[in-house]
Amino acid sequence: MCGITGWVSFHSDARTQTPVIEAMTATLAPRGPDAGGVWLGERAAIGHRRLAVIDLEGGVQPMTDRPDEPTIVLSYSGEVYNHHQLRGELRRRGHVFRTRSDTEVVLRAYAEWGEAVAEHLEGMFAFAVWDEREQRLLLVRDRLGVKPLHWAAVDGGLAFASEPKALFAQPEIRPRVDADGLREAYSLLFNTGPTVWSGVREVEPGGLLVLDRDGIRERRYWQLEAAAPHTDDRDATVERIHELVGAAARGQLEADVPLCSLLSGGIDSTVLTALLAAELRSRQGPEARLRSYAVDYSDQAVEFTGDVLRTGHDTPYAVEAGAFIGTDHSTVVLDPRALLDPGHRTAVVVARDSPIGVGDMDTSLYLLFGEIRQHSTVALSGEAADEVFGGYPWFHSPRALAAGTFPWLLVTGDEAAMPLNPELDLRMAEFRDDTYRTALAAVPHLDGETPAEHRLRELQHLSLTRWLRQLLHRKDRLSMAQGLEVRVPYCDHRLVEYAFTTPWALQSHDGREKSLLRAAGAGLAPDSVLHRPKNHYPATHHPDYNRGLQQLARDALAAEQVRALTDETLLKPCLDTPPDRLEWGHRLRLERVVDLALWLDHYRPELAL
Repeated sequence: MCGITGWVSFHSDARTQTPVIEAMTATLAPRGPDAGGVWLGERAAIGHRRLAVIDLEGGVQPMTDRPDEPTIVLSYSGEVYNHHQLRGELRRRGHVFRTRSDTEVVLRAYAEWGEAVAEHLEGMFAFAVWDEREQRLLLVRDRLGVKPLHWAAVDGGLAFASEPKALFAQPEIRPRVDADGLREAYSLLFNTGPTVWSGVREVEPGGLLVLDRDGIRERRYWQLEAAAPHTDDRDATVERIHELVGAAARGQLEADVPLCSLLSGGIDSTVLTALLAAELRSRQGPEARLRSYAVDYSDQAVEFTGDVLRTGHDTPYAVEAGAFIGTDHSTVVLDPRALLDPGHRTAVVVARDSPIGVGDMDTSLYLLFGEIRQHSTVALSGEAADEVFGGYPWFHSPRALAAGTFPWLLVTGDEAAMPLNPELDLRMAEFRDDTYRTALAAVPHLDGETPAEHRLRELQHLSLTRWLRQLLHRKDRLSMAQGLEVRVPYCDHRLVEYAFTTPWALQSHDGREKSLLRAAGAGLAPDSVLHRPKNHYPATHHPDYNRGLQQLARDALAAEQVRALTDETLLKPCLDTPPDRLEWGHRLRLERVVDLALWLDHYRPELAL
């Protein structure tokens, strides 16, 4: 896993701009703490920071097709899990390899297939290829958007980077926010393409961008489809799910560095961890033990209270699952007061490049990843199983099925929304309605499906293409800020495609959420975990944390720009409520005000509102 950056301009000579590309690359050092390098040609400057995971000696970047007078230059981030198969195919086509790295496989694959390279790759990746012969830049992002890739226009071309902070080290690109950016940030609709930053866009998941002297061209090489009816019966479907999840887990176990699993005590991470542990034993012998990690708070056993997202304490289930599977399990216990530390919170905001997050849950995840990084370089996560297998409450709620809006807005509600100043006149309701219509128009129809079946397909499509986006963004930014690579096997596109075309009657055949995963995971997890209700990422419930958060919010409101952007009347109930009675939604509102202040202070963006 790595950080990539650079630019192409047909109006200037990049060879004179070494300090600029080095500055851009340096901003990504946390993503790639092991090495860094740059390459400059007349029209292109390419930078790279490396987190070495496979072929520690041979995968140095930027990588070129030949040491003298290169014609292809690659800066690549991620993992291509089918690189062994592709290497064999490319060798049969006459390609000669110098390294064991998957990076070189991507390089040679581009030499063979050009921009069609994307369709041959399986994995999570974002990369840039500069083709000296064709004077062409190619940007490619993986199908589900696991790895980030941003770009912005410069004179005569464009700049690109894993994170916006690298773009802001390019003199032509400044951190600027307009009304459109605030709508994108605070509407919680999770569009792909636009960002909070004016002029900064993302390459879409499953998309690519080509820049040459004729201009910029974008296209999608993959998207969710419902082209053929599902013909497998229940038993065959369960077996196929078991095969696909197992294949994804096995394919993502390769690493030349220590590897572990994130084990929360829920069904998603437990099934995945069991498959990983079994595969590790088959490769290394019966004594091999996979490391697994969970997070908890020092107050949780005493202070835990249920809320709209959480029904129980995770740790006992995680410990039970680890013992059942036979992992070397550890619980990282955090002091709730550490989540108030301004240094930690600023580090999280800088990692995100955005004011939008989930406060203490982001800070705790950042600290968890920091602890894990002391022992492992790669972690595997159960992220995306809820989207793939219908695990969220909105899949099973008549209210959500009937609602004419994004289903998660029924959970977050107005009380958790950012209290933006009404004088900004952002027309958020109109923006939500327009965005919702656009999102529904992208949902594929399957011949013969009933309106009820199509509605459930809409909810799954919205979850996979929008809600999942912010979860993957969160996991990538906070893990890479600690130099930890997190892999997400449930994002394997073959698994996602199969589940997406499976009728809802099979998806919920036992009358509950995630029926297919529960059936496919039988025997891989304790019954208590297999039949446990959905529980979200844990949050602290300590009154001292709430008290400290209220004070941080009061301090934030002392800043003129924060007051200009917020409606203080909506914050008053959040600030005046006794700390031991502060509800989840009001607490999240305070978290967002604190993060807004930190973001404004660090980036000092131009606000063009």
